[in-house]
Amino acid sequence: MKTVSSLLDDHWYERYKRISKLNFRSSIYDVTNRCNLRCKGCFFFSSGEHEAAAEENDIEKWHAFVEKEMERGVNLAILIGGEPTLCLDRIEAFYKRMPTFCATNGLIKVPRDRFPDMMVGLSLWGNPEDEATLRGKDTFKISSANYAGDPHTYYLYTITPKQLGKTEEIIRKIKDVGLKVHMQLLSNDEGVDGFSWKPEELIAIRDEMDAMLDAYRETVISCKYYHEIITTGQMLGRPFGWLECPSVTISKDNREPQPKRLINFIRWSSDLQTMHRCCTSETRDCSTCKDGAAHMSWVMVNKRAHMRSTKDFQNWIEVYEMFAKLYQFIPW
Repeated sequence: MKTVSSLLDDHWYERYKRISKLNFRSSIYDVTNRCNLRCKGCFFFSSGEHEAAAEENDIEKWHAFVEKEMERGVNLAILIGGEPTLCLDRIEAFYKRMPTFCATNGLIKVPRDRFPDMMVGLSLWGNPEDEATLRGKDTFKISSANYAGDPHTYYLYTITPKQLGKTEEIIRKIKDVGLKVHMQLLSNDEGVDGFSWKPEELIAIRDEMDAMLDAYRETVISCKYYHEIITTGQMLGRPFGWLECPSVTISKDNREPQPKRLINFIRWSSDLQTMHRCCTSETRDCSTCKDGAAHMSWVMVNKRAHMRSTKDFQNWIEVYEMFAKLYQFIPW
């Protein structure tokens, strides 16, 4: 039987020890049904999830809800929307109690005197032309002015097929404003013409992502195994999809046999009662889903499967480290 110590030398064993005591128990929360931007391809609006339930407006109920989530064992709150920064009091209910990550379009600046070390992920869907096509405006110009040099902020760069050959232009801009970047791929939930991936484009973008990691190691938070997973949809010869996804709300998970999954994961609607199927949307085809966090989690919950060789287990460690950095559990 292969063991951790038999697979790793001293260097990799130290890296493993640094993450082995982390015990993520994350869930996702729709903070609001509203947004100050309407992006083509946003799964929240394209799937109608913004109409699934009415928002809870009583802030005391948000505080009580977060207390119950802590009792449930949650130790990482991932806040999405709608646009969370429209409701800072709701964000504060989480932030006061547990590690909190806020995904935002960056048009509103989170006040750092109120949230000094909250991790913020700024969505970015490409260069100014792609942003204008998919989101109606160049958000980078505004978000970079709001967050330049912020040590607790990074860009969530959603790469589209239109950006092949253009990623360096964007990553250099992010570097120049003193921020980090994490890359993922567009799933094109609304079928916008020209924004769906072709097999040859996925091969090409994997090479480009690898090159960006090599060229901008101080800026890009990633690893090449993650690039392989997200562009091929394959892990250890297994295809990603409904039967493998780890990020399914526990009460809606009727899969048999049960795959490895996030423990007690729930994605809550903003009424604090309704639960969504998974971390993206019920209308998305799981076989074509390219969500970055879901793929990272897929690797992370399958530790034992990666202990078949030293290289496989090192790949697993690198993905785990990447996730821990993105949610501020270990330094960049």
